[in-house]
Amino acid sequence: MRTEWKQTVESIIREILLSMQGDTVKPPKVLYVFCDSTAHEAFTDHFILLANHGICHDILFLDGETSSWLGLHKIECGGRGKIITSDEFAPAPLEVPLEYDGIVIPEIDLDNAGKAAAGLKGTVKSELILSALLLNKFVFIGDDVPGIKRADRRTLQTLTLPKPYQTLFDRYKKELQTLGVEFAPQKHLAERVVSQCSNRSKEKIIVVEAAVPTFQKAAVEENKNVGNEQNDTVEGSGTITFEGRLMSADWVQQQVRNGTVVSIVINKRTLVSPLARDLLKATGVELHYADQG
Repeated sequence: MRTEWKQTVESIIREILLSMQGDTVKPPKVLYVFCDSTAHEAFTDHFILLANHGICHDILFLDGETSSWLGLHKIECGGRGKIITSDEFAPAPLEVPLEYDGIVIPEIDLDNAGKAAAGLKGTVKSELILSALLLNKFVFIGDDVPGIKRADRRTLQTLTLPKPYQTLFDRYKKELQTLGVEFAPQKHLAERVVSQCSNRSKEKIIVVEAAVPTFQKAAVEENKNVGNEQNDTVEGSGTITFEGRLMSADWVQQQVRNGTVVSIVINKRTLVSPLARDLLKATGVELHYADQG
């Protein structure tokens, strides 16, 4: 008797937790970091792809070397002697990745790559990369970039690094890869985000299933087996007699799947889980007690 009650409570708690989990799941969210307020215009297709896959995104516009704008709030890097925030609501760069599943940086330059590879602060990009990797968030960076800041390209009217600097830039990129940063062509960054978010969602599902204690899984399987044994007790006209102690939602779903069951007969001692009752009501299957005829 004690074992039966224990299995009943475990099954009901499990169903409640699973239903609560479905209500609290939040869509993935990523942050795109751009050098200025015009750089994002070429990535409209990226944002459409993310939206079509249910992935939210924010855009962070950089404003100079050590500060940036996220919405209406200005953030500044936390280097020595620097102001961390310029208003009371703006977060420091190290805090920004807390709200996101990952960071996307379509373009990085030699300076930022060097600081990030060395684990140094001093710029918004380097601090975002450091923080995201410490939090086990993914960081995607565009691979096909010149390594020169957009502002420097406009000022110097040049598009490529000299060979020695290019070699240094390539070395920094390899060091970033060893730290966990992933590089991909700019046009494929959104696709990599979709793939990564999909994989992490699957991992979360596996973790949740693994977190269910073994004895709870055994109880659920036992209830399923009991339900399967009762499938042989059919009284005609789509009526099934259930003789187990606990009727679970899993068992009900198995019975109503083919659409031939119109009623189920139970005895007074049978317990019906809340989700099972909801499923019976939704499918129009009536519940009768054996002593009611």
